[in-house]
Amino acid sequence: MKAERVVVVAPNWLGDAVMALPAIADIRRHFADSALAIAARPPVSPLFTMVKGIDQTVTLPAEGGVRAILEWNDSAAALRSGSFDLAVLLPNSFASALVVKKAGIAERWGFATDWRGRLLTRAVPKPGVLHQSEYYQALTTTLGFTAGPPFAAVWPNTDRTRELLLEIGLDPDEPFIVFAPGAAYGIAKQWLPERFARLAGLIINDRGWSVLMVGSKADRSACADIASRLGSTGSRMNRLVDLSGKTDLPSLAGVLARARAVVSNDSGAMHLAGAVGAKVIALFGATNEKRTSPLRASESGPSPVIMTHDVFCRPCMLRECPIDHRCMRGISAEAVFEVLRA
Repeated sequence: MKAERVVVVAPNWLGDAVMALPAIADIRRHFADSALAIAARPPVSPLFTMVKGIDQTVTLPAEGGVRAILEWNDSAAALRSGSFDLAVLLPNSFASALVVKKAGIAERWGFATDWRGRLLTRAVPKPGVLHQSEYYQALTTTLGFTAGPPFAAVWPNTDRTRELLLEIGLDPDEPFIVFAPGAAYGIAKQWLPERFARLAGLIINDRGWSVLMVGSKADRSACADIASRLGSTGSRMNRLVDLSGKTDLPSLAGVLARARAVVSNDSGAMHLAGAVGAKVIALFGATNEKRTSPLRASESGPSPVIMTHDVFCRPCMLRECPIDHRCMRGISAEAVFEVLRA
């Protein structure tokens, strides 16, 4: 099928959106002569301004989930204004299919999930358990698109990042480590704050590097907890800096790209770090690294280091640990530090 204007409806979460980039690249190659747009929610849409091959980003005004159904009119209007011929839906939700249907887009392709088959013109059977990036590429390959490599490349403006580092009193040319201690899904995904604090002390005092903590406003308490445990360790130039809630998505991407390494829980920041080409030390506890491990930015990009402590109950996929969080307690600061030194 030929289509002059194609829109891809992106996943609602940052990590999922990054893991969808290989599938989006498949769509881009298949419709090489078409205009390609990405429709995404406000927290995620800036990601696609840093991805090559995308001609337009449509920011959907409504929220995800049930609220999207209640506010479908605004989202449908935003899509209708693009005069798209074809929509490829990466989310599984009924709401996303309803919105593209109401937008009057003639061709609507996606997985036959959430009772939305009749809203789609091509409804693809849902595959079995896969890595999330493979899940999205299962859609594109079933639709007849050739699968490309499983890389996710994001290109931030690192010049602006240099200015940001100067503003907070850091030398942009000196090495620093980034911590991403938050996780939207729940505290079961989070490494213990005392371990992050211990690791920060080792980095600052033994290596002479600064540590930058990043995250959303919701992660401020976790970052404050780590800072309070570390105390006044570090000189003016080599110290712990809390940037939680102080970066937008492009500036966060830039900070991650300039970092010597990123230590992160299973989170959106972890996936973004891999996509900008950073060395990622990914700490997995409650969640399954076989399904959501970070992707590399390219063939030459550093492979992520996945750190786990295998116990009988992981991966439990719970938001809160009902026992003693042993999967995360089994990962020591010293073990992570040895990886950073390598």
